[in-house]
Amino acid sequence: MVTSIHGRRGALVALLLWAFACAAPALAQDPRVSAAQAAARDWLVLTDAGNAAASYGAAGEKYRTVLTADQWTKALASVRTPLGAVAQRTFANGQIGKPQGAPDGEYAMVVFRTAFANKTDTAETLTLERESDGKWRVIGYSIR
Repeated sequence: MVTSIHGRRGALVALLLWAFACAAPALAQDPRVSAAQAAARDWLVLTDAGNAAASYGAAGEKYRTVLTADQWTKALASVRTPLGAVAQRTFANGQIGKPQGAPDGEYAMVVFRTAFANKTDTAETLTLERESDGKWRVIGYSIR
């Protein structure tokens, strides 16, 4: 009887290891989301520094079509400055998909949970597009 219990336990352990090994690739993040997240973080470094000119220049074409550099400078100062410095920013989620009504293209949405000095619970949502040069660029940004 002891042999069969060990045999069943060994088979169960083997089955669980096999199931985990099969599931592991599904748990891995889409590399496109990883690349978009990295681009979003790079862009946020510029906004965190209050560098409106650089963040505007690094944004995607669609972003620059909707906002002028002056409008972005004013928006950054009026929205981000009162929040204070970033205390902590954590990746919450990301996904690949075309926003409703957007033209054809490859898009990503990246959300960070961010604590600022003057507001500790916010969600920063960035929409990015992979442009013709293959780089992900921010085309939308909101803080809630």
